[in-house]
Amino acid sequence: MDQPANRGRFLLTARNRHERTMTGLDYRSAGVDLDVYEQSMKRLPSLMEATKNSGVMSLPGGFAGLFHLGAMRDWKDPVMVSGTDGVGTKLRVAIEVESFSTVGIDLVAMCVNDCLCLGATPLFFLDYIAMDKDNSDLLEQVVRGISDGCIQSGAALLGGETAIMPDMYAPGDFDLSGFCVGAAERSELINGRERIVAGDIVIGIPSSGFHSNGYSLIRKAVFEHAGLEADEPLDQFDGRTAGEILLTPTRIYASEVAAVLAAAGNENVHGIAHITGGGIAENLERILPTGIEVAINRSAWQVPEMFNWVQQLGSIARSEMDRVFNMGLGMVIIVPEASAEVVRAAASTDEYPAMIIGKVSSANDDTPGTVTLSD
Repeated sequence: MDQPANRGRFLLTARNRHERTMTGLDYRSAGVDLDVYEQSMKRLPSLMEATKNSGVMSLPGGFAGLFHLGAMRDWKDPVMVSGTDGVGTKLRVAIEVESFSTVGIDLVAMCVNDCLCLGATPLFFLDYIAMDKDNSDLLEQVVRGISDGCIQSGAALLGGETAIMPDMYAPGDFDLSGFCVGAAERSELINGRERIVAGDIVIGIPSSGFHSNGYSLIRKAVFEHAGLEADEPLDQFDGRTAGEILLTPTRIYASEVAAVLAAAGNENVHGIAHITGGGIAENLERILPTGIEVAINRSAWQVPEMFNWVQQLGSIARSEMDRVFNMGLGMVIIVPEASAEVVRAAASTDEYPAMIIGKVSSANDDTPGTVTLSD
């Protein structure tokens, strides 16, 4: 009778048991090489140093990071704002193409952009990286991306954890988590449920692509359903490969939000929504007060080609696309009509011009805020 295929992994002959007892175990034999780990750690300080801002306090060899809030500005009544997130199954694409330099940017973006919605200034960032065995090159690429993202957002990479966990991950797999901490004056916290009123204007800021949401559906449509390879050049994207398209890093909106606040004033920013999983409607509804409805005009912006490409490959209904993806808008800002043009201009770049996409109106006072997308 045949034995189960995996049974041999757990059986030791008497000789093998004797040899292991005589030789003795060390951490390396259990899958963790401390010498390699030490070499990996030596690659990271310069990447952290590049993100340093005025709040970082030096503490060589410390068990935790120190940050002096008062060094950033003269706060009156500061409130700490925090956010945590990961990159999801976008990591599976990175693993497939063995390209890890952009997922760190994604990690920072997903955390920082959430904090920006409260009007917070990003202060510092922490990361957690877990893998099956130490891989110095992979770790350096990932942390370099995190460093790049922190520089874009103005947050210091204050510290992190690299966990080597044999048997917890399949060979080559790894996972990321990030944690952003920011601050805002209590009187300047942007809470749409308290500020948004009928007559306000809705401004959309373009995304760079899928950002870091919906990748389980994307991978199923592109690789399983359509049978494409990650390294396959695509004519409709000027020869860029599927992997390159899917690893486009998430936009970080720190500079755009700062520009908007400077141009219009905090009091004239009534609400900010980060458009992630759940799409435009669901994320915008999170910040709406009761008795308010928002009408979004789809024709106000052009949905990037990569969304149409995935939709066609997977024969995905438009309603499903709307509830999974950002559809070309990574952040939405609601402002008074008198400030709309100032905010639109401040939120725009040459590559990503912002646009007016809708308007706020009154509804039944007892109903939750709703969003309607129409052609």
